Amino acid sequence: MKFIVGKKLNMTQVFDGQGEAHAVTVIEASPNVVTQVKKAETDGYSAVQVAFSPAKEKRLGKSIKGRLKNLGAYGKFKEFRIAPEELASFSAGQEVSVSAFKIGDRVTVSGVSKGKGFQGVVKRHGFKGGSRTHGQKHSEREAGSIGGGGRAGGRVAKGMRMAGRMGGRRVTVSGLSVIDVSPESRTIVVSGAVPGRRGTWVEVRG
Repeated sequence: MKFIVGKKLNMTQVFDGQGEAHAVTVIEASPNVVTQVKKAETDGYSAVQVAFSPAKEKRLGKSIKGRLKNLGAYGKFKEFRIAPEELASFSAGQEVSVSAFKIGDRVTVSGVSKGKGFQGVVKRHGFKGGSRTHGQKHSEREAGSIGGGGRAGGRVAKGMRMAGRMGGRRVTVSGLSVIDVSPESRTIVVSGAVPGRRGTWVEVRG
């Protein structure tokens, strides 16, 4: 299994051999450092823990320094669940870089989507809205009926799509392709869009 945590830089476009433009996302990923290899016998599950986002050592707490064990100064950690038979290829102190990925690899990218605040049902759920004809007024973006009558026993059913906070949630996009890998600039270019704004930390798994 291939994995790395990087930072979303921006979107751009690239042209293929036929001259067609394709939207891509550029992700900058400095080498992640393996801080712990977890095994089912001792930890109950198999996973690899990596540290990223370099930080000043004086700003780290004792627990973080103890976890790093002189591997450097990093402010963030992430675990990737992997198969037990793949644990042998990882060890504490090992660096994981973008060079692990190859052009053409299929990857899955996860991150936190942009927060859009409190939104109505038209923007949040894609409702059509109401008509202004037949005696209605100011109802273009209303939600409509949410309960009552014989519907769900005369109450508002759980999971009813209504207005509320939009975005700011973990989103996973699968089926993306690696278009380019540059170990020199520590970037990986994937097809399509990935969650989040510029500067969002994203997880790339292949």
